[in-house]
Amino acid sequence: MSDSNEMFPLDLARVLADPDPSGTKSRKNEQPRNDRPESQTLDNALFLACKRAVDEKKPVEFKAAIRNTDRAVGARLAGYIAQKYTDAGLRDKTVVATFEGSAGQSFGAFCINGMQLIVVGEANDYVGKGMGGGEIVIRPPRSATFESNENAILGNTVLYGATGGTLYAAGQAGERFCVRNSGAVAVIEGVGDHACEYMTGGTVVILGDFGRNFGAGMSGGIAFVYDRDNKLPARLNPDMVKLERLDSEEDEAWLRECVKGHAAATQSRYAQVLDWRWGDTSKYFWRVVPK
Repeated sequence: MSDSNEMFPLDLARVLADPDPSGTKSRKNEQPRNDRPESQTLDNALFLACKRAVDEKKPVEFKAAIRNTDRAVGARLAGYIAQKYTDAGLRDKTVVATFEGSAGQSFGAFCINGMQLIVVGEANDYVGKGMGGGEIVIRPPRSATFESNENAILGNTVLYGATGGTLYAAGQAGERFCVRNSGAVAVIEGVGDHACEYMTGGTVVILGDFGRNFGAGMSGGIAFVYDRDNKLPARLNPDMVKLERLDSEEDEAWLRECVKGHAAATQSRYAQVLDWRWGDTSKYFWRVVPK
């Protein structure tokens, strides 16, 4: 380069090339909107299969495969139940729906009393978003040979804004588990960073590993954390919460029943072992409560 001020022209010919030299194709959008191709969604299939039973308040079972493109499965049925019977919903397990595969985002969104939604496989982000009642179970297949507590089974932001219901998940979740939970009960075998962020109510039981910034902005509810290696004091956000050991027989009895319920719902071998060794297990639980 002999002259630092010398200019090199930029060739934009390929960028500005006419993609249709014939001028026969449209240069602008010719339809008012781009709707998705008409197809039956799994959420709609569930609704149609269970609608009559819901109308008659009769038990019904539904089984299907599920893929990660199947989003918000259960939301339409939950809305219909709420519309007919208010937030009270229906009797426990009036609707029992079992899916095998990988659930897409927002599985079980707005789940309500009377619904039990089960995934044998795994699920993406936002499981149980806005959940108000009922039960969601996520578990690996019986044939799985891996350790459930060492592997992810849920995505991020699980139970965002939940107000009720119960979640059992035999595996680890991602970031921001139970953010803004205000009433749901959740049992999980591990979480990422920012668990219980902005939580205002409900109860969370964490039976495995956890990340940093635990309990940031947590103003209500309780979290029970199994911490065999004493990591939680260094990973807790202490601004609004404090740590306590189990100091009441009532808390310990409730917690053990919760672990038993989790083991029964998910068939988790890890949870079964924690229950069998309860005399040792209970010593390593923290109770996280607002200051």
